[in-house]
Amino acid sequence: MEKSAYRGWPNCYRLANGIADLIVTGDVGPRIIRFGFVGDVNELKEYEALLGLTGGDEWRIYGGHRLWHAPEVSPRTYQPDNEPVRVAEHAGFVRVTQPTEAATGIQKEIDIYLAADRPHVRLVHRLRNTGLWAVELAPWALTVMAQGGQVIIPLPPRGSHPEALLPANSLTLWAYTDMSDPRWTWGRKYIMLRQDPAATQPQKAGVMVPDGWAAYANRGHLFVKKFAYVAGATYPDWGCSVETFTNADMLEVESLGPLISLQPGAAVEHVEEWRLYRDVPLPQTDADVDRDVAPRVGD
Repeated sequence: MEKSAYRGWPNCYRLANGIADLIVTGDVGPRIIRFGFVGDVNELKEYEALLGLTGGDEWRIYGGHRLWHAPEVSPRTYQPDNEPVRVAEHAGFVRVTQPTEAATGIQKEIDIYLAADRPHVRLVHRLRNTGLWAVELAPWALTVMAQGGQVIIPLPPRGSHPEALLPANSLTLWAYTDMSDPRWTWGRKYIMLRQDPAATQPQKAGVMVPDGWAAYANRGHLFVKKFAYVAGATYPDWGCSVETFTNADMLEVESLGPLISLQPGAAVEHVEEWRLYRDVPLPQTDADVDRDVAPRVGD
């Protein structure tokens, strides 16, 4: 880990292994503002007008990767993360800890592990209840991806009628979701949503994903995030373990843990594994995903 300035923030920390690097902000957060191949583009979105800003009582998106707690409701979800965080180097990982949110009593923390010789990252997201009463919540990891790509979300294994009489999974739509929008591809095995900088309306959907992964293809690169799915658990937003949101600026690839009653003094963890690959074409069909994306998920 090396300390350096980045895009207007004087206190940032870079982790690199010669193949990939990531940058953690120390002046705001907890937030990973960059992840990508060394010397190559940032796979994550950066909001140019917000870079370098600190302080204030308004929530700012900034870009990059962040940790929230679901379900989404204002003002609880939109607590500002505009103050300095504690960044500490441990054996094999870096821990980023936010001061406790005064309005919620929740403290956010992320442990970041960068593999020594691969573009692989392990993130342990942690929510700690420092308050005096239990809080119902779910850990929610949101990665804001750069413009121009496409998210890929797998559906559970398909079946046939009349053998498959019971429903296989849930799909959650928001009031502004338009299933006829051409950015969506509703396949038999996969759902895909394309980011379009010319878009005028946002789109969002949530899915139950027992396979525990989602991916984003962009500029010949493939970003994969993997996570555990807990069968039988109650997930936010009518059963969503994956959600995606897009507008003209970016596309979010989001994973969620189960809803729990977090007791005073207790903490809950949600783990993601990131993978990054080169030379992966943008998929258009289920067959494209089967050929170019799915084999890399098991890597």
